[in-house]
Amino acid sequence: MRFLFVHGTGVRRERHDTLFTLVRERLTARFPGAAVDSCYWGDRFGATLGAGGRSVPGLRPRPGTGPDALAVPDAPYPGAPGPGAQGADLPHPDLPHPDLPHPGILHPDLLTDPVDAETAEWALLVADPLCELRVLAETGWETGLGWDTEPGDGDDGFAMPGVQPAGARVLALLDGLPARPGDGDELGLLLRDTGLTDGYPAALETTARSAEARRAGERAAEEPQARELATALARAVIAAALAAAGAEAYCTGAERDRVVELLTNRLGGDARVPGARAAAVLGRLALRVTTQPLLNAWRGSLTVGATPALGDVLRYQARGRDLRAFLHAEIAAVPGPVVLIGHSLGGIALVDLLALAAARGEPVPGAELLVTVGSQAPFLHELGALTALAPGAKLPYGFPRWLNVYDRQDVLSYLAGPVFPGDTRVTDHEITSRQPFPACHSAYWKQDSLYERIEQAVAEAEIG
Repeated sequence: MRFLFVHGTGVRRERHDTLFTLVRERLTARFPGAAVDSCYWGDRFGATLGAGGRSVPGLRPRPGTGPDALAVPDAPYPGAPGPGAQGADLPHPDLPHPDLPHPGILHPDLLTDPVDAETAEWALLVADPLCELRVLAETGWETGLGWDTEPGDGDDGFAMPGVQPAGARVLALLDGLPARPGDGDELGLLLRDTGLTDGYPAALETTARSAEARRAGERAAEEPQARELATALARAVIAAALAAAGAEAYCTGAERDRVVELLTNRLGGDARVPGARAAAVLGRLALRVTTQPLLNAWRGSLTVGATPALGDVLRYQARGRDLRAFLHAEIAAVPGPVVLIGHSLGGIALVDLLALAAARGEPVPGAELLVTVGSQAPFLHELGALTALAPGAKLPYGFPRWLNVYDRQDVLSYLAGPVFPGDTRVTDHEITSRQPFPACHSAYWKQDSLYERIEQAVAEAEIG
């Protein structure tokens, strides 16, 4: 038996190699005798911005560069820092920025789901890693005299002159953390395994040097406040690292929480107890804000970041025949049964290939099972935009069993079963990584439940 992995949008050689190594290790652990191959197509069939992105509002040419140079995103809103910068001057977190559209309201049913609430909080943290610290910096903590408004307010008269607030100790510990934990350190190992190693040093420095951290540290006078500060600092660092990695972060919610816990412990806090004041404000705001204001505000930056990811899909829709021919050749190159695993656009191309071949009465040799992960093929079919099938058409005779894996937080994943009702070959399976988009789009490959379900599908198909 052979597995053939087909990667998705925006993947190029370095990222492919990292991802495929992970997939191969997990599959060979469950199928020791199977061959696990990959079909890398990013360099040959992927998209590039031929004019440097000059068609996108919000982008401007790099100074002194030629016409083919990639354009630079403008600041997301007036007064914001440039690409990659953190700590923009935003108003109080309970209020929308005056230059951004008013936030939408999520459906009330979402407010009762703790997983959705947690994911919404992390989505907001990834968008603005310092927002939780900004709450503490602006509002402080509740004292016996009411809300503290300035460092030293609410002094009970017994504090020792010249004694630093407890928050200063937490900030000193943050300053002393190594930028790159050693490989023998659990924190270092987790950062490496989740794809956060490269962004971690800058995230650490940016958080430690931020005015928000300094101000919140000044307000954290007592030990309980210092522990909450430690949690907020750790979450800010990891959110910044996740933001830097984007979809290249292979990080589940459990791994993210463990990294935060390890980092919080080194700052003298306890990550298992969320910060009461900051978490309350952040949670309310996170559940009010939809993604649309962020998309409007960061259009230029998002377009540059989404290319080649978005471009790969559009290029495939226009010129997908060559990629399908390439995939067919790779599948047929080795005789015997093959399990095809397609991520995102890889799943679209495989559905098209298998359906077109079956419709011609020439099923792809050896293709016994199709597994799509975080794929848009069902949605494209519903739109009438799937190359292989006319709108409303059924899967042809000869199409193999199809296991479709999705995550509700992954906006690029869709259900296949309801689009092909009554087709017993099609099965949907839900997975949750407890991560917001886009991290959840890559987090499938760290989930044991994915490989357990593939193992079950292989057994059901009696592939040996």
